[in-house]
Amino acid sequence: MRLPRFFEKKRGERRTGSQVWASAGEAAFYAALLVAGLVFGGLLVSGVAVPEWRLNHDFLPARGVVLAKGLQRRSVADSPGVVHTTWAPVVRLRFPVDGVTSTAWSRPSAAAVTPDRETALARLGGLPEVGEEIPCWYDPEAPDTVVLKRGYNWAMWLLTLLLPGALVAFGGSGLLRSVRAWGKSEERRAAAVGLPEKLAPLGQTPAETPGFPGVPACDDLVNSPGTILSYRLPIESPESWALLGFGLFALAWNAVLVVLAVGAGLDLMGGRIDWLLFGLLVPFAVVGIGGVVVFIRGLILATSVGPTQVEVSNHPLRPGRSYEVLVAQGGSGMLRSLELFLELEEQATFRQGTDTRTERAVVWSQLIKQWREVELSPAARFEAEATVRLPERAMHSFHSEHNVVSWRFVVRGVPDRWPAFCRVFPVVVFPAEAAARAGRPAVEEMAG
Repeated sequence: MRLPRFFEKKRGERRTGSQVWASAGEAAFYAALLVAGLVFGGLLVSGVAVPEWRLNHDFLPARGVVLAKGLQRRSVADSPGVVHTTWAPVVRLRFPVDGVTSTAWSRPSAAAVTPDRETALARLGGLPEVGEEIPCWYDPEAPDTVVLKRGYNWAMWLLTLLLPGALVAFGGSGLLRSVRAWGKSEERRAAAVGLPEKLAPLGQTPAETPGFPGVPACDDLVNSPGTILSYRLPIESPESWALLGFGLFALAWNAVLVVLAVGAGLDLMGGRIDWLLFGLLVPFAVVGIGGVVVFIRGLILATSVGPTQVEVSNHPLRPGRSYEVLVAQGGSGMLRSLELFLELEEQATFRQGTDTRTERAVVWSQLIKQWREVELSPAARFEAEATVRLPERAMHSFHSEHNVVSWRFVVRGVPDRWPAFCRVFPVVVFPAEAAARAGRPAVEEMAG
């Protein structure tokens, strides 16, 4: 079989205007999330993390004498005509600062502030009495700022870390995917990740067959015995990583949403309405519910049909040989069709100006078997065998710095009630001489 040229323009590859606008909109959405995460994270760090860090690391200790006790009242206009008043118990201290006596009212902690004056009076009774000497900490840059207690508000730190982190991670990864997919057709962007990425994590060169440079070894593909045939092939599932990312994002976002909702609820129970906080809760809740819906939908689509397994009678494969292939499909319900393909994919990495681009294309595909009206039962999975024969002049698997040739079995199904699915199982095709040197038992030629 002659290896097709990779850089020939394929029909249907030109992107339509709607696809371009869709890609631009997707990139803009992820960019907005990234910017929002950076801005919100900067505000939280400067407004919460830095002051609290200074309080616990830069404030100097001292021994102060209580001169007086009282309530600090603060009135804030929540809206036109509505004034909200809070109360907090404080004490007036006399303490030494660099050999000079200084006096100042203590700064109340956030937990001590309450809209109820009676509650503040009760808390005032728990403070040290006048004349007592107590430990305190003051700001060396502003000695009139003194506190009675240090510590961290872990709920705010959780908010500072989780929410901006989730926005930056989700927005940044989505923007990177959009940029990498820019200018590629829908077919190219929908192509599954090829064998080299599975054999070469983090960009490392995969192990080669001894004596045949460029031919990838298949040790990682033959370490799982099959239930009926010799080997059970691993499945490539890039969608599972995307589903995991959506799940982590939904978890982090809704954890922050719960923290904000609890704070808003406590304020509401205390008679205070923070309109800014309630205004933030609405879009936060929309995004949080949307994230959960997307994750649950993806999880249902990934698990509704059930697992797919492919087994092969021998591995690696060789040109001109015939092999038995077993397709096992779990789940329940009806499949209108279930198809088994053998495909050859090419990948090329090249420079375009100052950018390095990677293009993939399925250049050869053969339908091995098709089953119609497949009824799935949870009690027993659907199992069927087929025979596949590789062409005599089939190109062997190949991996180099700039070019990759990979083979794979592809199972495509059309459920009765769910969207169609496609699952990929990589295989390695050796040159005939390489397979003979590998020392694996040969498979007898079979008709068909």
